Amino acid sequence: MIRATLSEVAAWSGAVVAGGGAGAGAGGETAIAGVSTDSRSIAPGQLFVPLAGDRFDGHAYIDKVVEAGAAAALWNRETAVPADPGIPLLLVDDTLAALQRLAAGYLASWSPRVIGVTGSNGKTTTKDLIAAVAGTVFKTAKTEGNYNNHIGLPLTILRADRNTEVLVLEMGMSGFGEIALLTRIARPDIAVITNIGESHMLQLGSRRGIAQAKLEIAQGLKAGGTLIYNGDEPLLREELAALALPADAVRTLTFGETEACDLRALDIATDADSASFAAAAGAGAPAGEAADGGAAVAGGAAADEATAGAANAAASRFAVPIPGRHNAVNALAAIAAARLLGIADADIARGLAGAQLTGMRIERVRAWNGALILSDAYNASPASVRAAIRLVAQLEGYRRKWLVLGDMLELGPDEEAYHAGIGRELCEGQADGLLAYGPRSALMASEAAQAMPGGTVRHFTDKNELAEALLELVQPEDLVLVKASRGMRLEEVVRRLAAGKEETR
Repeated sequence: MIRATLSEVAAWSGAVVAGGGAGAGAGGETAIAGVSTDSRSIAPGQLFVPLAGDRFDGHAYIDKVVEAGAAAALWNRETAVPADPGIPLLLVDDTLAALQRLAAGYLASWSPRVIGVTGSNGKTTTKDLIAAVAGTVFKTAKTEGNYNNHIGLPLTILRADRNTEVLVLEMGMSGFGEIALLTRIARPDIAVITNIGESHMLQLGSRRGIAQAKLEIAQGLKAGGTLIYNGDEPLLREELAALALPADAVRTLTFGETEACDLRALDIATDADSASFAAAAGAGAPAGEAADGGAAVAGGAAADEATAGAANAAASRFAVPIPGRHNAVNALAAIAAARLLGIADADIARGLAGAQLTGMRIERVRAWNGALILSDAYNASPASVRAAIRLVAQLEGYRRKWLVLGDMLELGPDEEAYHAGIGRELCEGQADGLLAYGPRSALMASEAAQAMPGGTVRHFTDKNELAEALLELVQPEDLVLVKASRGMRLEEVVRRLAAGKEETR
C-alpha cells in the first residue's frame, strides 16, 4: 500500500495542507500509510478521502476517523473546515478528482509495468489469468473484487506496494469517457480488449458504440505500448483503423480462433473443470522468435522483438482451470501479455494452470446431493449466455443438464429481441430443461418452449419458487448451469441448492 509523506500526498493530489495534529514521522512530517474512503473501516495512519453523494457526505464523519487514528484527510474547499480537526486536512476542489490524481502520482513514482484489461465479457477472468501468469516471475498485484471503476481503480493502485513489478488493472465502464479516464490514471504499458458484446447497449446505443468506448483504453497507453485485442471482432478492427493511431505510438497484437489473428487457439477441448488448447501463430503474425526470458520489456526495439515473439511462437499446449471455449480464447490474451513481459512458456503454463479466479465466473459448487452447479451468476449478456449454453451442450456424462437463466440487464430498447433470440437458439440436445427467471426471460422461455420437448421449459417470477423446483428436480448425477445479470442475484438460488432441502425448511 502507499507509504508517503504528507507533502508527497499533497503534491500528487494537488492539495494545500491546512489544520494540524499528531502523526509526524521520524523526519518531522506526517506519515501516510494507506488510503480509505470508508469511515467505518479506517485504520491508524491512513489518509481518509471523504466522498460526497446524493444521500451522503463523508466529510460528516471527520470526528470518527480522527478517533480511529487517521493520519490526515482530503477536504473539499467548499465544505466548512472544523475549528480543530485534530489531523492535517488537504484542501482540494474535488476529493474524488484528487483521489484520482493521487493514484496517478503514486503510480508514476515507481513505474511498475501496468496492464489494463477491458471488454464486454471475460475481463475479470482475463485479468485473473494475466496476474497468475505474471506472478510466476514478477511481484504482481491486481484488481480485487469489483474495484474497476473511477473510484475502485485509484484505490487498487494505492493499495499496491512500491515493490510491485506488474500491476494488472481491470477497467469497467457503462458509458463513453469512462475508460478514457481510467487509462489516463493508469497509463498502461499493455492494454487488452477481450471482446465486444451487448452489455451497456442502453447507454452506448450499439455494438459499434461499445467498441468505440472500449478502444478508449488506447488513449492512455504509454509511448510504444501494445494494444492486445480480439482479432475475431470486426468492429474492433474497423474502429481501430478509424482512430489512425501512429504506428510508433501504439503497437497492436490480435488473438482469437481465426487464421487472421496473430495468436490463435487450436484444438480446444473442455470439460466441467477446465479448458485446454494449443496456442499458435496465425497468418498475421510477424516474423520473430518466441520471447522466453524473465526480464520485463522496456520498449523500443526490445518491445518490437517481444511482439514478434508473442505472435510467432511455435504452438504450445496450455490449460486453464475454468471450462469453456471462450475461456481458452481469454487465456490467449494472457499468453500474449506474458510473452511481451518476457515470460517463458513453461512459466506461462504453470501460471495458467494454477490461476485463482474471482467467484461466480463459472464457479464449481456442489449441490446438497452432490450434483454439480456451474455458478456464473455475476453477469450476463447475449454473447456470454450463448457461450455458456455451448459449454453445457459440450459436456457429457450427466444424467440431466439444467439451464437456469435469468434476465440480462442494460441491453437497451432491443432487450426483448435479445431475450427471445436466446430462446430461439435453444433446441433439443443442448440441455434437458430450461428454468427461466425474471420478467424479460419470459420471452426466452416462450421461444425455447417451441423447440424443446414439452414440459422441459418453465418460467418463474418468484426466486423461491425457482429454488424449490430445482430442489425437487435435481438428482446427484445432474449438472446445473446458473447464469444471469448481477442484478438478478441468482447466487441466492445457488446457495439454496448447496444448502439442500433440510436447510430450507
